[in-house]
Amino acid sequence: MIMREEGPFIYLDNAATAPMPGEVREAMEPYLNEKYGNPSAVYRFAGESMKAVRHSRDIIAGVIGALPEEIYFTSGGTESDNWALFSVCEARGFTDCHIITTQIEHHAIINTCKRLERLGVKVTYLPVSPDGLVDLEDVQKAILPDTVLISVMMANNEIGTIEPVNEIGKIAREQNILFHTDAVQAFGHIPVDVTGMNVDLLSASAHKIGGPKGIGFMYVRKGLDIYPFMHGGRQERGRRSGTLNVPGIAGFGAAAEIAGRNLEEDARYVSSLRDHMISRICAEIPDAKLNGDLSKRLPGNVSFCFKGMESETMVILLDRAGICASGGSACSSGATEPSHVLLAIGRTVDEANGSLRFSMDKQNTIEEIDHTVDTIKTIINEHRI
Repeated sequence: MIMREEGPFIYLDNAATAPMPGEVREAMEPYLNEKYGNPSAVYRFAGESMKAVRHSRDIIAGVIGALPEEIYFTSGGTESDNWALFSVCEARGFTDCHIITTQIEHHAIINTCKRLERLGVKVTYLPVSPDGLVDLEDVQKAILPDTVLISVMMANNEIGTIEPVNEIGKIAREQNILFHTDAVQAFGHIPVDVTGMNVDLLSASAHKIGGPKGIGFMYVRKGLDIYPFMHGGRQERGRRSGTLNVPGIAGFGAAAEIAGRNLEEDARYVSSLRDHMISRICAEIPDAKLNGDLSKRLPGNVSFCFKGMESETMVILLDRAGICASGGSACSSGATEPSHVLLAIGRTVDEANGSLRFSMDKQNTIEEIDHTVDTIKTIINEHRI
């Protein structure tokens, strides 16, 4: 727990963005100052920047069991998601084209699918169980003769449920259908193996693991011919134009190296914090409903609906107490509609409007969790309708 003049500060919104370690800042610093060359230039000075890009590409590829040439840097998870869906459908001219996804995907997938529907693409949005899990039989039954892509997130950003991507990837591969997974919340927190998952396309972002904002990557399986999403020069082997964000890429590589090196140890520790918080809330706060699967869950995710409370009120009151949390996903902040994810798992509108998401990381402590639960109890006792 960090103490400031105005009191304690507890950060429990790591799923929105994680704090940047000193090692990451140090990795970025040279490319913000003395090594500022454009990596696309041919002279030796620019070669220093290209070395950083290649080094980070090697690290990231190693974390997910990929080849370095299968990693393409983007501006983040949203661009990678858009690229994956648009590229596959554009190859078919947006006609005679069918996508299978789920009702609980990130808006970067949901809204892209809606745009593709306006262009003539057919989309099936699969339901999920009350725990947020997609049914493999539903995936199988949804396949049509013109199905070209299945896109199912590896782990949900709001409720933390980890989907059966290995099995879905196997179904896709057997049916000769491309498989994409949004791994933005999973990468660097749980093991990701693109070979075992039979995945063709995978999206991830740096700032969820302590890297800088504005940098992500897409894994594209070797031999897969997909259309570019960004058009211009010949950067990223002609598949993603635009001057490379070298400081961001260097920071992403450093963050990925840290995450990969400590993944199992960090996951065990963070899971213990998660389980302690869930146990206390379930035992001590009446009418609190856990969202998402209890065991198939991201290490740091805790999501609850609190009866008789409003998310916005709770977030504001927690903030006044020095605690940062979220009413859902950060990308939905300010939205007037209830979470599509919570509605999809069967929560009522009133229940969804009383949701809170806490997301912890290795810098958090058991004392912070206990203080937060105590604060939630006080807020609910004083403000529950």
